[in-house]
Amino acid sequence: MNALELAGALRESRGFAHKSDIGDVMAALARHQPAGAVAQAVAVGDDCAAIPFNDADGEGYLLFAIEGLVEDFIARMPWFAGYCSVMVNVSDIYAMGGRPLAVVDALWSQGMDPAAQVLEGMSAASARYGVPIVGGHSNNRALHGQLAVAILGRARRLLTSFNARPGDQLVMAVDLRGAYEEPYPYWNASTSAPASRLRADLELLPQLAEAGLCDAAKDISMAGVVGTALMLLECSKVGAHIDIDAVPRPAEVQGATALLRWLTAFPSYGFILSVRPGNTAQVLDRFRARDLACAVVGEVTESPELWLAHQGAQALLWNTAEQAFITAREPSHA
Repeated sequence: MNALELAGALRESRGFAHKSDIGDVMAALARHQPAGAVAQAVAVGDDCAAIPFNDADGEGYLLFAIEGLVEDFIARMPWFAGYCSVMVNVSDIYAMGGRPLAVVDALWSQGMDPAAQVLEGMSAASARYGVPIVGGHSNNRALHGQLAVAILGRARRLLTSFNARPGDQLVMAVDLRGAYEEPYPYWNASTSAPASRLRADLELLPQLAEAGLCDAAKDISMAGVVGTALMLLECSKVGAHIDIDAVPRPAEVQGATALLRWLTAFPSYGFILSVRPGNTAQVLDRFRARDLACAVVGEVTESPELWLAHQGAQALLWNTAEQAFITAREPSHA
């Protein structure tokens, strides 16, 4: 698979399709949301809402996020879906430089099957990540299984999707100490890892923010590493060149099919960071000191184009000035 074919396959992936739907929602919200309804530190489109506050502990940000699970995931893997619903919310908080406080859930099911398995998975993740489930909503008489989980957290200094700058280096950090949940594109480096290690690995993100080593990051979602990078770049109104051959990957990822699967996979621990060049070495060292795979995979550019380099060739993946990815397109006045 050459660079052009790889770019085409990524654009056609399910993760890209789901993320591109966000723009329609944001456009509708912008039409009906009163301007300045909530004072927050970053625009809509980041991993969490960030609401400034000031209390006895000093200034900071209240972080608020929610994740919904797709129906087929709940039907096929109810325990793991429940587990992931907490895990991905926790990741969103850390991706913003924060620390989680608690989660609530909304669960719809036909009776307790598979609701019981979903709740068991949620409880397992709650215990492993040390984030309590403090309430929620349930409906055991629904036609279809549905799950959404919301989380609350706090941050002293933010990592956001709006701070990438031209000249930054794109850094990918990922935990390769796992395996696929076959036959699905879910890389599980969480359920069998020591809980203390999971928490300490995530703690690196707020530590980087508080040390002033990074101010722009995003956790790798179902859009995969490239799609997640594209979301970050679009929010920051910049572009990048990404070297696919530099992307950290498991040893068993060999060949075009395996590479595409990895690039579209959801890793249980994975982040894209936009780092000033003078801080890159320290950022890499901190992740590597915890045996996490970490590498520079690209460079941020002023042009709003995302180019992929692979096996000596390049291809344009996306130009956000011509086609929005997750942001609302400006209305036409022609």
